[in-house]
Amino acid sequence: MGQHGAAGAAITWTDGAWVDGNPPILGPLHHAVWLASVVFDGARAVRGMAPDLDLHCARAVRSAAALGLAPTLDAARITDLAWEGIARFPADAELYIKPLFYAETGLVVPDPESTRFAMTVAVSPLPAPDGFAACRSTFRRPARDMAPTDAKAACLYPNVARAVAEARRRGFDQPVLLDPCGNVAEFGYMNLMIGIGGAVHTPAVNGTFLNGITRQRVIALLRGDGIEVVERAIGFRELLEADEVFATGNYAKVMPCTRLEDRVLAEGPLAGRARALYWAFAASAVRRT
Repeated sequence: MGQHGAAGAAITWTDGAWVDGNPPILGPLHHAVWLASVVFDGARAVRGMAPDLDLHCARAVRSAAALGLAPTLDAARITDLAWEGIARFPADAELYIKPLFYAETGLVVPDPESTRFAMTVAVSPLPAPDGFAACRSTFRRPARDMAPTDAKAACLYPNVARAVAEARRRGFDQPVLLDPCGNVAEFGYMNLMIGIGGAVHTPAVNGTFLNGITRQRVIALLRGDGIEVVERAIGFRELLEADEVFATGNYAKVMPCTRLEDRVLAEGPLAGRARALYWAFAASAVRRT
């Protein structure tokens, strides 16, 4: 198999080999299709940089265990496979890496021994950090006793999808979801941060939203740069009064919110600094030779 360069090109590792595209690995009788026993993760490789790839692979294994699956590969092996896949694309490629585990059999409860693994590496250009518009959603994130919020589980994403669809119908790009207590949780599929008086404030991890790997990395980088980061409960009104609002996430990394409801915002210095720090860190996560 040669190098892949066209937009949309993808390869998949399944059953011990790399194959082109999207192989038919699931059917209607599989537990994963019928009852959503699927977990996944998403990592990025951008021009040879693959920041925190090992952490994303490790989280895929933890997510599988949290959903009652029995991971068939460990994090180190998944990371090695991801680098194999990355090496099959041109050095300047911008890629999305998605390891996933799923169950084939089971009646309501998945049979752990039926757990399978697959991973795709696909061309996916990094979005320009131009900003996005957001609005308050009528949907909320579930509490930890309502859904498997300790896993990056596929079954959580229909709720995300309907919140995003609602925001788009209103002319926005992203929703702001609250948690069951009425505090801000996150954007639709990105973690949320605000700037107040030179400090970054972000919702405290409370089990209702994923404590993103990029979120954790950005917090550590900002603190290492001498910037105060406060993790606490945040009300929606505070977003409307903040100096700046921005998002972190694997897909786009650091992105400013440039409109919140009817308020127009400029990218602030904290978002800009967070992005610069992140990509400086990412430069240390280069392609293996």
